[in-house]
Amino acid sequence: MSSASPELSQARWFFTGMRGLFSLPAIILMISFVGFSAFALESGVSRTEAMFMTASVWALPAKMILIGTMTSGANLLAIFLAVSLSSIRLMPMVASLVPEMRTERTPTWLLLFLSHFVAITAWVFAMGSFKDVPREGRVAYFAGFGITLVTINTVLVGICYGLVAEFPPIVAGLLFFLTPVYFTASIWATGRQTVVKVAFVVGVVAGPLLAVLVPGFDILIAGLGGGTLAYLFDRYVIRRGETSVAPEEQTVKPQPEEVV
Repeated sequence: MSSASPELSQARWFFTGMRGLFSLPAIILMISFVGFSAFALESGVSRTEAMFMTASVWALPAKMILIGTMTSGANLLAIFLAVSLSSIRLMPMVASLVPEMRTERTPTWLLLFLSHFVAITAWVFAMGSFKDVPREGRVAYFAGFGITLVTINTVLVGICYGLVAEFPPIVAGLLFFLTPVYFTASIWATGRQTVVKVAFVVGVVAGPLLAVLVPGFDILIAGLGGGTLAYLFDRYVIRRGETSVAPEEQTVKPQPEEVV
């Protein structure tokens, strides 16, 4: 009976993660994939190709870049590089999420497999809910959420592919635009460190400017430059200010009152 207990516990956390499908981040993402279905249809991508993109590429911005480069006539190598560079932005999310859920007994292959499901939605959901999940159940919990979310959205794209043809273009555009609006607010709300918020502000300001000045390289420059500036600002301004205040606080000690 005791040997079956860990397996039952893992299954329980897996199904608990599946219920995350009804959370606000997951619902907004599913609505956005309806907009993606409209975009794929208008771009000439078939239903099967759109579903395959959803399951294999997964991250919504990367799929937009994939379809955009395909329709522009770019060669296969250029498409591969564009999608790969877009997906590199998810590496810090994987690096921050994996230590939160791995244990000494977690196999590396399982963590590599689950890293495929890490995108903004999964990262925001997991980082916000892991505090209520014991470490031993976090892998199963994230697997339940990530696998279910990808599967449902893949099926959703297949179902909505023909239906969105009846939508006005403005409606499809609004559905797709829900994701960046929601997750812009979510990333700011879940940023626990000052450097994250500084990088966020730099990116918001520099992104539109660089899109006008250097179109095509705006995301790359804003990401690398903004992250570097945020790191330097945090290291040499914020942390230095904290260390300079600390000694003063230590030297000023309350003096005991004199007894009259």
